[in-house]
Amino acid sequence: MTTDRILARIRRKGRGWIFTPKDFVDLGSRAAVDQALLRLTRDGSDGLRIRRLARGLYDYPRRHPVLGILSPDPDAVARALTRSTGSRLLPSTSKAANMLGLSTQVPAQNIYITDGRSKTVKIGNQVIRLRHATSSKMALADSPSASVVQALRSVGHKKVNNDQVKQIARAVPKRAKQDLARLSPAAPDWTRPILKKIVSE
Repeated sequence: MTTDRILARIRRKGRGWIFTPKDFVDLGSRAAVDQALLRLTRDGSDGLRIRRLARGLYDYPRRHPVLGILSPDPDAVARALTRSTGSRLLPSTSKAANMLGLSTQVPAQNIYITDGRSKTVKIGNQVIRLRHATSSKMALADSPSASVVQALRSVGHKKVNNDQVKQIARAVPKRAKQDLARLSPAAPDWTRPILKKIVSE
């Protein structure tokens, strides 16, 4: 049955996974998938119940032993939305700067950059905004090092100093450095010498 196969996939992904019907197109017709997801939001099956977050958007919610069901991760929401349209994703420049320790200010909004259509989704008190950008702005999108170029953009051309380069190098895992070395030719021209320094640190 379509429902059983959908259940198996959700269980493999685990709690916190956010998905759309398109994540199950290989398991049945769109109508069958929609019916299965609707059933799982109402009744669950074998103790598994999913949550409808917005139109065409669901999750297998995380649970905390004290707090109960937790809010969805906005990053995972953004990834699910772009995955459903086959588009690419980047963190906003302010989010990237915070992630890599260049800024202590936590962005007030969950804003992401995509080469797909702009979209705003409200989930409870959270608002997730996808903002369209041209393909030229999407260097290293969906790669482990995507946040590095975005963080450099937050600082600005010719304003990046050695301390910031060292901070990014400390924050970037080895895998992302390997990714940077491989994909830097696709990055904006002005970032390439800086990326080379980050990789060598």
